[in-house]
Amino acid sequence: MTTPITLTVGAITLTFNKWEIGIDHGMLFQESDRQHRRHPNIDYNYYEDHPEEDLAQREICFCRSLGSIVPRLELLGYSLATVQAEYEKQVTQDKDRHDEGHGTPLATQSERLEFVKFVEFIRRYPVSDLDDEYRLDIEPGSNQWRARLAADPDAALLPQGDQDRDVDGYSERSHFGGLIGFLSPYSVLRVLAENPANLTLDVAWDYGNFVAAGWAINEDFVAGARREQTFMLATEGTSDTHILKRGLSLLRPDVEDFFRFIDIKERHPFSGTGNLAKFAEGLVKIDVQNRMVFVFDNDAEGAEAYRSLQKFTFPVNMRSMLLPDLDQFLDFPALGPSGVVRTDINGRAAAIECYLV
Repeated sequence: MTTPITLTVGAITLTFNKWEIGIDHGMLFQESDRQHRRHPNIDYNYYEDHPEEDLAQREICFCRSLGSIVPRLELLGYSLATVQAEYEKQVTQDKDRHDEGHGTPLATQSERLEFVKFVEFIRRYPVSDLDDEYRLDIEPGSNQWRARLAADPDAALLPQGDQDRDVDGYSERSHFGGLIGFLSPYSVLRVLAENPANLTLDVAWDYGNFVAAGWAINEDFVAGARREQTFMLATEGTSDTHILKRGLSLLRPDVEDFFRFIDIKERHPFSGTGNLAKFAEGLVKIDVQNRMVFVFDNDAEGAEAYRSLQKFTFPVNMRSMLLPDLDQFLDFPALGPSGVVRTDINGRAAAIECYLV
């Protein structure tokens, strides 16, 4: 019995490893995604005849829907724009290789599909609509599952990628996966999400068989964003941090593990707008590797501090932000010398607590 570890989307295999754990995909998932899932490569008849053997272990995997993984892919840097850049880089590499006389003759490679057309190609073929029945090439009618994609002229204009890639597959669905497999696995996930029909597909990291065979233990497979993939948020004070933490847990629990905060268990290390600005200024001037975001209240003091930082060139791993202007704040009750009046508090008095109204 083979013991592969695979990352799949809708039964399309994106990565395949044997004898070693291979690529760590834990950052795509959260601990709540660890579950038992019926596996297509498990002989369930065998386990019915051998109930003493551990079937449950073989079914363990991480699994969540493609739609719920998209925000995590975005935070990992796999936006549609970066997928387009990867796509166009592959087109250029194909052209360079064919210009040098390698691979498919240049005459058949005179043009490549524009990225926008590639996305349209993805949208034409929902993965769940593609036949996934296994057929060997020697079986009668084995070419039928290639027919629909072969009839699409855009299929022949896709980048080639690695010349040793298997694009034939064993079914219509695996053939489709092979055609778009010139992209990296996470880019494939991100572009497949451009077809709304694909958003409910399961993305599964199956490792149960590997562990059952004794090559690893369940604890070797850890969910959640890795430290180097997280963003550290620095705020003006303790209440700001508590509000943002609570807001993430309530509104965006699907990505809350991507965000960390300065430890404030004892006291806030740089409470106050001015201190936060000085802290940000100091970090800009040294080579700090953490990905950091400095968050300022949308009040007069915060706006001034935020503007003062714009004179610095932030490294790519650092950004500052001002809480956004809201239409609700254009006519907001505020207490002033004349009593309570309704006024525009954007950039004047919109502390983070105002966003809780």
